Formats: sequence, C-alpha cells, structure tokens
Amino acid sequence: MTSAPSPKDQQKRKPNFTAPALSCDAHCHVFGPAAVFPYAPDRRYTPQDAPKEALAALHERLGLERAVIVQASCHGTDNRAMLDAIAWRPDNYRGVAIVDDTFNDTALQALHDGGVRGVRFNFVKHLGGAPDMAVIDRVIDRIKGRGWHVVLHLDAVDIVPLSDMIRRLPVPFVIDHMGRVDTALGTQQPAFQSLLELARRDDCWVKVCGSERISRYPFDAAIPFARALVEASPDRTLWGTDFPHPNLKEPVDEADLLDLVARIVPTAEEQQRLLIDNPARLYGFTT
Repeated sequence: MTSAPSPKDQQKRKPNFTAPALSCDAHCHVFGPAAVFPYAPDRRYTPQDAPKEALAALHERLGLERAVIVQASCHGTDNRAMLDAIAWRPDNYRGVAIVDDTFNDTALQALHDGGVRGVRFNFVKHLGGAPDMAVIDRVIDRIKGRGWHVVLHLDAVDIVPLSDMIRRLPVPFVIDHMGRVDTALGTQQPAFQSLLELARRDDCWVKVCGSERISRYPFDAAIPFARALVEASPDRTLWGTDFPHPNLKEPVDEADLLDLVARIVPTAEEQQRLLIDNPARLYGFTT
C-alpha cells in the first residue's frame, strides 16, 4: 500500500469534499500588502504578503462563500488591512480585531460598523505571550454591550491555569485551534479534558481547525480531538483554514484541510451546523 503524497509533492487542487452553499471559513487572515498596510514594528514574524485578492482566490478554489478575517499579531492593533478586506465584500466577510485599552467607544464603533464582531487576545508564548490582564479587563468592559465576543489564542499548557479566568469572562469566548493540544498525549490529557469542560458551556465556542498545527499530514491524529469537541458542543463549533499559515514548517494545501471536514462531521446535518449555521449565528450572517 502506498502512502498519500506529501503536500510538497502536490499541485494546489480543488477539494474532494464539496462544501454546501454559504459555507464559512471562520478563521483566516490577510497580510498586507506591506506597501499599503505596513506590519507592526514590534512584530514577532514577518509574513509574505497575502492580501484580500489571495484570500478570495483561495475561497474560489475551495468553494467557500463566507469568511471571518482574524487580525494577526504581525499587524498589531492596526486593523486596516482586515477592515479593507471586509469592506470589499461586506455581506460575506466579518472580522475579529486586535485592540488595546486606547480604543475608545468611537474607535470601537468604527470597527463594528466595519464588520468586526470580536476581539482577539494572544497568549501563545512564541507570539509574545500573555497580555496584560488589566488591559484585557478594560477592553472587555468596553465591548460588553456590543454583542461582541473574545477570541483566545492559547497554548495547551495554559488551558488549565487560565480556565478560572476564562470562566469569569462576561462575554462569549472562542478558543482558537482546538487549544493547540499535543495530539501525542491523547484525548484524556488534562488540557484537552479542561477544554472539553469549557466547550460544554453555553458561552464557549471552539474552532475545530488548526489540524495542521497539532498533527502532521494527512492530519489523522487531529480527527479524534475535533470530533470530541463537535460532540461536546455541536451548536458552538466553528471551522476555518487559518490561511495563509506563515509559521508552519511544512507547506499545506487548504484543500486537504477542507477534506478533513467530511471526516470530522460526516453527516449533512453536522456539516450544515459547522460550516453555515454556527458561524452565521455568531457573526450575524443572513442565512
């Protein structure tokens, strides 16, 4: 039996799985172009430009109609590239911003008018580590009445220590990339069990994406984790490509990631929830 070819050996292809109409890539990025939207001076990495046109071309290839563009740390609190992309396709794009406590109500309202529906806080060590909790508290206090949510980008080792803080959040929260758990430790590991406990809460959403972060091609090891999260929270799980993957050591074809959806959620009803209904409810898309 021959093994599946590595993405290194593949041309970019169309997926085998056909996403239903109005499917949403609920976690993707735009980078630059740097000549128009410069990267933050204190960034931890410098990506290749991946502007809105590149994102649209990806979605055309994959057959995805909607997207949630998540502000990446390399652009810092300058959300202009993300807002420019949303303005290009305002009915089909939403955004998650990075802000700090210098953003007043007028600035936050401008983000809301531009399609933003949440803010992201990064706790991942190689991207800068935990933010100032006092700043987080002040930002959350300012967004509480807007119907927004908080997106948390965590390392697996931080899930248990941060669980009490997360449970106290006064707004809905989203956990990125299945908590970046170590698949080699199995689904019974404390970090993942703690994530499952959070996922069962009515105010918690989890993205069952990032398989390429926690496993190697063809990403089989990620399937039990994603499936367990969907079973724990069928109405509050989301999926996305994480395009364009600037920090991965191995190249990835997003068609491979979309094909995983049919293995994570094999029925049409589950696919409808994961790809259409759940992101539409959280981000205000009209179904």
